[in-house]
Amino acid sequence: MTDVTPVVLPAAADFADWLDQRCETGLRAARAAVDRLKGGEATSAIEALRIWDEGQTGMSNAIACGSVFSEVHPDEAVRARGDAAVQEVHKLDTELQLDRELYDVFAALDASTLDQSAARLLEKTLRDFRRSGVDRDDATRARIKEINEQLTTVGLQFRQNLRDDKRSFRISPDRLTGMPQDWLDSHEVDDDGLVTLTSEYPDAIPVRTFCTDREVRAQMVEAFLNIGWPSNDALLKEMFELREELAKLVGYDTWADYDADVKMIGKGPAIPEFIDRIAEVAQSSGERDRAVLLARLRQDHPGEDSIGGVDYPFYEELVRKEQYDVDAQVVRTYFDFQAVRAGLLDVTGRLFDLSYAPVTDVELWHPDVTAYDVELAGETLGRIFLDLHPRENKYNHAAQFTLTDGIAGRQLPEGILVCNFPKGLMEHDDVVTLFHEFGHLVHHILAGRVDWSRFSGVATEWDFVEAPSQLLEEWAWDAGVLQTFARNAEGEPIPADLVAAMKRADDFGKGYHARTQMFYAAMSYWFHTDRPSDLTAATISLQDKYSMFSYVPGTHMSAGFGHLEGYSSGYYTYMWSLVIAKDLFSAFDPEDLFAPEVAHRYRDLVLAPGGTRDAADLVEDFLGRPYTFDAYAAWLAR
Repeated sequence: MTDVTPVVLPAAADFADWLDQRCETGLRAARAAVDRLKGGEATSAIEALRIWDEGQTGMSNAIACGSVFSEVHPDEAVRARGDAAVQEVHKLDTELQLDRELYDVFAALDASTLDQSAARLLEKTLRDFRRSGVDRDDATRARIKEINEQLTTVGLQFRQNLRDDKRSFRISPDRLTGMPQDWLDSHEVDDDGLVTLTSEYPDAIPVRTFCTDREVRAQMVEAFLNIGWPSNDALLKEMFELREELAKLVGYDTWADYDADVKMIGKGPAIPEFIDRIAEVAQSSGERDRAVLLARLRQDHPGEDSIGGVDYPFYEELVRKEQYDVDAQVVRTYFDFQAVRAGLLDVTGRLFDLSYAPVTDVELWHPDVTAYDVELAGETLGRIFLDLHPRENKYNHAAQFTLTDGIAGRQLPEGILVCNFPKGLMEHDDVVTLFHEFGHLVHHILAGRVDWSRFSGVATEWDFVEAPSQLLEEWAWDAGVLQTFARNAEGEPIPADLVAAMKRADDFGKGYHARTQMFYAAMSYWFHTDRPSDLTAATISLQDKYSMFSYVPGTHMSAGFGHLEGYSSGYYTYMWSLVIAKDLFSAFDPEDLFAPEVAHRYRDLVLAPGGTRDAADLVEDFLGRPYTFDAYAAWLAR
């Protein structure tokens, strides 16, 4: 693939026009492919699929470019054009998926002449058409098209509300007792003697974790858990209703059934069964550890009979410090951002036999962004961009975005990691998040040498997508790995006994954290199947059933729960993937996490194939057996 060149990004002044042109080029390629297919140009099944793939690649390039730059570009005009591009691609995609004449072209193809990969592509393509409702009558197809366009508009507005709703409040600096010194140094006192705090992660997480002033923590929780409220409440209800109508129009009982049909889990009703199974396994250890938190809370606030979002992160940190000898403020002194970023590249390079060459001769959309070419055995596999610090109007969570999907001999894979880490010292949780998200990025690059765009990158079933990232988190918990880059200001590596204590402390609470995840998963499932009229009341009810922490009065976290838009009814997938990730990790030697035989086998059998095979088959190839629940259950129970 070394003869294929990366995308050339434009100068800042030309970015908006470049984005328009790139998106229009992709859409034009898609329309041209459709015209060729419907015009009878293809004389064989393989030729028809190749024409289709060219068009799909064009659409993929257009929506990827629009999606990422609508979230990260500093220029509001560019972000707006990115949003518009996403709408245009969704509109065209809906149009094509409902095109009966186009469907008939594929339905008439002779699959017996195709190899395994091409036959898989044809099968998936025909399935997509049928799930889109192409075989329904004219009136139904017209309504489906209208629904999809409405869903695109609603989804864009929902995400924009989350992106733009940065809340803030101002307090006296003497109320920030307990906050890390470097954090205090980065928060200047205003002319009127107050400090401004925002609901963004670099403020929200440290304040909730370290600030001794309970009222300040309460203000932060109120700000953080009301992001998107009230504007997103109505949008969510509209989204759920539209999805349910769409599912019924194409022959499914519920949206959850429709969504699960193309995932590993298979059927909608299996989702609450899985949620309840995890909740049951997690209950004992969760209750045990919650009791420790509540006891510690009562030392400061006698008479409390429950613990909620204002207190549990703070007391969790106190317990880890007092009972596990882990002080997060000491831990963070070992994690300077620059060293962590370099260490991440070194670790993944060693694990997967990759090298990262800094790219310095390209225009980037912000000075904070860095770029690297990824190489394996002297061959350029693709290019990555790291956009890792917060700024105004930038995507405010952590995710990997695609710039281009890799296709063997045609297009290099390029991906963008978007996070919001401080430029100085990082919490260890931030380090784990960085390893996790980089797992998506390296998956995208390694799976960028397939023959069809449909199977490129992180193209597996959605409930497997998180497994490789959750697996990579394990390297951020290994003392030997961390000591290669985690050093304090005196240059001393993080002590192995401290890492051991951190791991014991991290195990504390995993039961109640699993229950919290099941609370979120239950929201995503039952909101879509029950479609409650009062989302806040439904949130409180599900929190009471699954979470071990009490509701914070006056908050509306569902309005800011972005995964309700992206993961729809399938938030369970995080835990489903974790079950598989724990099983995958069982194949590695904990005494030598870099052992080439297993690491390279994992790279080649699980990551590199992308979506060319079902995830269960990829895992079985690597493990030599089907995946099981055993490793996860053992980890959760201990």
